[in-house]
Amino acid sequence: MLETVKRWIGISGQVGEGAVAVASGDPGRELLDHSFAPLAGGSDVHLAELAGNVILVVNTASQCGLTPQYEGLEKLYERYREKGLIVLGFPSNDFGAQEPGSHDEIAQFCRLNFGVTFLMFGKTTVKGDGAHPFFVRLAEITGAAPKWNFHKYLISRDATRVLAFGSMTRPDDPELLAAIDTFISN
Repeated sequence: MLETVKRWIGISGQVGEGAVAVASGDPGRELLDHSFAPLAGGSDVHLAELAGNVILVVNTASQCGLTPQYEGLEKLYERYREKGLIVLGFPSNDFGAQEPGSHDEIAQFCRLNFGVTFLMFGKTTVKGDGAHPFFVRLAEITGAAPKWNFHKYLISRDATRVLAFGSMTRPDDPELLAAIDTFISN
């Protein structure tokens, strides 16, 4: 997949597997033109304010066999945040009702059990008819809707390239790390 990403980045007009150019007058603005309430409260965050950073979007759940990925996501965030990576967690109760808690309960769970400091938003529907338009658009762009918790989308600094990584892709997976490195350096 990394070779595909490299080919896509290097050849204008071609779209590689998993990476798709977003078509519009201001593609990054369109994709990131959504606001979300932070899990811990406070003012909504407009994703367009994060443009210029590489963004890793992850739908999360606290009662899932993949929940330990929180630890890896936090390590990834700590490793790359100074280079411009932002990790965004979107708790979702869409898969097996594995995120039943309140916003306060989810925030406390993430902080106490995994030391999560990356930005977490309120519960978000990521699949089906009720999916948030941001997740609908990410699925349209990549051709990959979340099939389970901890599905990942990696968005380039200008939001013109998006890669999808399935739930079983761990935060320290070499392909994910290579894609992050590529997006950070471009």
